[in-house]
Amino acid sequence: MPLPRPSSYPLLRNRPFRLLLAGRALSLIGEAVIPAALALAVLRATGSSSALALVLGCAMGPRLLLLPLGGVVADRFDPRVVALATDVVRCGTQLFVGVELLGGSPQLWHIAAAEAVGGAASAFAMPTLPRLITGTVAPQDRHGANALFGVLRSGTVLGGPALAGLLIATAGPGWAFVLDAASFATSACLLSAVRLSYAHDTDHASGSGAQPRSLRKDLVEGWREVRSRDWYWTSLIAHAAWNGAAAVLMTLGPALAVEELGGEGTWIWILQSGAVGLLLGSLLAGRARPRRPVLTANLGLATYALPLALLAAGAPAAAVVAAYGLAQAGLGFLSPVWETSVQAAIPSSVLARVTSYDWLLSMAAMPLGYVLAPLAASAWGAGPPLWIAAAVVGVACAGTAAVPGVRGFTLPAPETAPSPTPSPSPSPAH
Repeated sequence: MPLPRPSSYPLLRNRPFRLLLAGRALSLIGEAVIPAALALAVLRATGSSSALALVLGCAMGPRLLLLPLGGVVADRFDPRVVALATDVVRCGTQLFVGVELLGGSPQLWHIAAAEAVGGAASAFAMPTLPRLITGTVAPQDRHGANALFGVLRSGTVLGGPALAGLLIATAGPGWAFVLDAASFATSACLLSAVRLSYAHDTDHASGSGAQPRSLRKDLVEGWREVRSRDWYWTSLIAHAAWNGAAAVLMTLGPALAVEELGGEGTWIWILQSGAVGLLLGSLLAGRARPRRPVLTANLGLATYALPLALLAAGAPAAAVVAAYGLAQAGLGFLSPVWETSVQAAIPSSVLARVTSYDWLLSMAAMPLGYVLAPLAASAWGAGPPLWIAAAVVGVACAGTAAVPGVRGFTLPAPETAPSPTPSPSPSPAH
């Protein structure tokens, strides 16, 4: 499905958005390369899967713990500055790891500490993107902007591991991390030139009579915004169920593919089918304007039950490959549609905090799936946990159709926005 020609696509004539898109592209490439490059580098340096688990855990833990705080910071301060600062920090951590590996005697705790700092930085980076989009793009163009970012994310998922392998094979693990650091540095330079043209409201006045806001009050206010919208919090439960089910499939799927579906090549085909489906779903989201976007997107997520059930039933490899591609297309479709819906319905002053809770619930469900799936499989075999995961994700996602807010949620008709009025960068609250 071809994208619109650049000459007819207003977003590509929007210089702040072009800079944002280019900067976030480099940042996303860096994020996509890190897990695969880190896995290969740590295993090459230590030969220990336990060491790899430690490093990956050090990166994930701070990210989960600090996400709500990241949402508060992105709402209180200029999101452009926050994103730029996190790129600088991640540039430093990847450069440190690269130098450590180039030195020839890498210390595991050095790498683990650097990745913990990088994981903490990503917790502050992730909630900034919705506010950066709403600050650079007119309301009627936000769906197209989110669709472009969806395609971009899908492309980095598709090419990130391959790029990491290529860098390590040709330049070596150390230089792979140095080049990764360069991608974050370039992203920071591009972000430094971005100006937020569309005013974004804030409830953190910085005048002389402003009252200081407590961190607890900000966190509670963000959570209140989540709880007050039944379409939002029930969808978050569905999204968490999806991520937990995905962890089950990623944990048990490789062994089943190797042992019962034809070998390692089958698992590669399954993953590639998912990457292609993710990209096609993102492209479809750029063209489609569903009348009930949240309902349509959640029903698309429910298709993830298919590959889980087919794996549990011992279906042929071709059926599993096709089902996984369809399921990932549902995810690719959901992301832009969901983000456009959230940006339209949530006030800008709390958007980053609300988004951080979305990320927190979604990401927290994955470690749970990683832990429970092998335990259940060792006790009862792979079939029961796969069937349970299929039932949970199917019921949770399709079940949102019973929620009045999900069924009734519609986007306003696109209207032409007035010419952008530059707004001063918000001063930090004191």
